[in-house]
Amino acid sequence: MTTTFARRSAALLACAAFGFATSAYAQEKGQDKTVTIGVLNDMSSLYADIGGPGSVLAVNMAVEDSGLRAKGWKIEVLSGDHQNKPDIGVNIARQWIDTQKVDMITDTPNSGVALAVSNVAKEKNAVLLNNGGASADLTGKACNANTISYTYDTYMLANGTGKALTKAGGDSWFFLTADYAFGAALERDTSAVVTANGGKVLGGVKHPLNTSDFSSFLLQAQNSKAKIVGLANAGGDTTNAIKQAAEFGIVEGGQKLAALLLFINDVHSLGLKTAHGLTFTESFYWDLNDNTRAWSKRFQEKTANKAMPSMTQAGNYAGVIHYLKALEALGGNPHDGVKVVAKMKEIPTDDPLFGKGPLREDGRRIIPAYLFEVKKPEESKGPWDYYKLVANIPAEDAARPLKDSECPLVKK
Repeated sequence: MTTTFARRSAALLACAAFGFATSAYAQEKGQDKTVTIGVLNDMSSLYADIGGPGSVLAVNMAVEDSGLRAKGWKIEVLSGDHQNKPDIGVNIARQWIDTQKVDMITDTPNSGVALAVSNVAKEKNAVLLNNGGASADLTGKACNANTISYTYDTYMLANGTGKALTKAGGDSWFFLTADYAFGAALERDTSAVVTANGGKVLGGVKHPLNTSDFSSFLLQAQNSKAKIVGLANAGGDTTNAIKQAAEFGIVEGGQKLAALLLFINDVHSLGLKTAHGLTFTESFYWDLNDNTRAWSKRFQEKTANKAMPSMTQAGNYAGVIHYLKALEALGGNPHDGVKVVAKMKEIPTDDPLFGKGPLREDGRRIIPAYLFEVKKPEESKGPWDYYKLVANIPAEDAARPLKDSECPLVKK
């Protein structure tokens, strides 16, 4: 009896050992099919509408649409609020990677947070799929082999809105700039475009993030006599500046506002009566084509406030779809950020929201952009029908040319 029990125990131990060995072998060969994604953004402040819970929804939609769970993959989605503070963003990223085995972090609106988390991704060999941080430095001088910028950047915004308005006669500019990395990059890139197209920058003023009172800043803009007042800010800062500019009579006085980064949620908040005539650049609009309309209506049905998706929320969906395609192409999750990003750059990108386009060696997804103008109230056919297309911006013009790149990954 004792001998039989011993033999059975030995057999069970052997099976267990074989199971552990098989599991270890599978992980070593990249066949592990567990993935943890962290959605890191502003859940409660001025960027919550353009990212927030909507980005978490978009990521979960991507996971479901990928079909990987039906194929036996275990995919978990976490979310965290960085409160627009780089130190909080870094702490969450480190904790996620170290204790919850997060493989990829996505969204990261706020360039200061995105730049800091990009360094963590490099240090920990995770993946940062940036969709919200606009600084072109993320694929420029601060680029690394673990970070991708999928949706837009300050170069795209400057070469869309800045170039169009300057060429249309808006040849003198004054900037209202959010006082952190994003604002600095947007003002820098737009100023370069303005001067390259024969315009002049007459001055600018920096304002704190999440400013409620723009009166002193708008007074300086008004006194500058610049034809264009460039708003190098985003989210609640942009909508507050536009509302208060109307109170100051800036547009009625002959100056034009340039919303250098505007989202559909901002237009919805402002209303067409206030926002009409604003010119801006985006790479996504829900009503662009049949694919964007179908997906956006699915998204809208799932949101508590029935909002249409922002450009960054759409980017989170598309980026996660491509990330999961890369993992499947690898045959499993190697839990190696550099390896996964290399595969993402290797295989072609193709999704229903942005279509096909290369993912360059500097980590920039190459997609076309669009110059839009906000409709007048009488031009809108219904809820969320806010944009009219002014011009198409070819993909090759929407991203900084590789020959001008400061990214150390770019071979020249």
